[in-house]
Amino acid sequence: MSREQRGPNEKLGAVLALAGISNAGLARRVNDLGAQRGLTLRYDKTSVARWVSKGMVPQGAAPHLIAAAIGQKLGRPVPLHEIGLADADPAPEVGLAFPRDVGQAVRSATELYRLDLAGRRTGGGIWQSLAGSFAVSAYATPASRWLITPADSSVAREVSPSEGSGAPLKVGHSDVQKLREAAEDARRWDSKYGGGDWRSSMVPECLRVEAAPLLLGSYSDEVGRALFGASAELTRLAGWMAFDTGQQEAAQRYYIQALRLARAAADVPLGGYVLASMSLQATYRGFGDEGVDLAQAALERNRGLATARTMSFFRLVEARAHARAGDAVAAGAALKAAESWLERARPGDSDPSWLGFYSYDRFAADAAECYRDLKAPRQVRRFTEQALSKPTEEFVRSHGLRLVVSAVAELESGNLDAACEQGVRAVEVAGRISSARTTEYVKDLLHRLEPYGDEPRVVELRERARPLLVTPA
Repeated sequence: MSREQRGPNEKLGAVLALAGISNAGLARRVNDLGAQRGLTLRYDKTSVARWVSKGMVPQGAAPHLIAAAIGQKLGRPVPLHEIGLADADPAPEVGLAFPRDVGQAVRSATELYRLDLAGRRTGGGIWQSLAGSFAVSAYATPASRWLITPADSSVAREVSPSEGSGAPLKVGHSDVQKLREAAEDARRWDSKYGGGDWRSSMVPECLRVEAAPLLLGSYSDEVGRALFGASAELTRLAGWMAFDTGQQEAAQRYYIQALRLARAAADVPLGGYVLASMSLQATYRGFGDEGVDLAQAALERNRGLATARTMSFFRLVEARAHARAGDAVAAGAALKAAESWLERARPGDSDPSWLGFYSYDRFAADAAECYRDLKAPRQVRRFTEQALSKPTEEFVRSHGLRLVVSAVAELESGNLDAACEQGVRAVEVAGRISSARTTEYVKDLLHRLEPYGDEPRVVELRERARPLLVTPA
């Protein structure tokens, strides 16, 4: 279905020409993006011709998918007004802003929270409507503004009765503590069961029902800082879980808002942690250079502020990005620095609670992934053995990812049987959790095993993995 627009859509035609996309090419891209979001679309080159020459405006998520498809080709976000579709639902812009003003930051975050996963405002799944593609360039402004001003001067807020219904909500430390406890519970469930587990998916609901009313209430500067910090933790967690389940657009929006909230909290290490999460996402999506920039932004502002363990993690994230970018020298230097910082950490250090997952096991696991990207199987095997030396039920997803990395190292070393053995163990772990990222790792392993497709062990592994690959993560 489409609705009429007066005259040809010259803006859309001009941007298509700039991007070098044909009518048939755009239709195919829009259909593919829709399929990724569970939508069955059948646009063709005639449909696109109507959009351009007759100015017809497609309904539903289509305008945002058009913008996403063109944005992917141009390598940057494409707003609806640039393609002449500004009168479509503006919801996809929600969550991408990094306001300078604290009040506007509260509105930006709470607007995103209200667009919950059940689609209560959109009438359907939110990320079918918020269909803009992941664009690493969207992180440029948030990162630069955070670097320039990592803390707001004051966040105290007074709400008069006329601004809301009834008496304004007065926020206290007990309210903030509830959010921190929710974040701690969510971290445990996410590590053990994956970002797609129903208990983990309650985080967006907690943000909508619990955090948003508090942020819109009244609070002193002291309570407000704590409130923004707790909300930033929960928002980053929502982003991490979206990232783990393959919802890259959702993750990006949550991360941007988490960084803005961390700035309001004047919590520079937490802001660095959000930037490190952004870096890992960019690296995972293949943007190694941008991943380096984001990790180094986290490091730069935290010199002399963050604990040794925190700095170690930031350097480790930097190493991951250097490795993805193919810079073995820089990756090695960052790994050496990360290990050095970790050796300086002491049990009595005031490490933030959100860093509880980070130990030498995690360092070894990420070092193994660095060397996997650098195609150094001997080093991969050495670090993977260390990472797997203490399997734990607390970090199930991490254990599964390490097994896949170990399988890849064995395969590249010519040990097919060992690769399949580790692969079987990884599939068993992946079947216990809900993590699209883990499934993607398994798929990558199976792809690498295709040249040995007739081998009995490979056939067995493929059969064991079949239920995992056909079941939505």
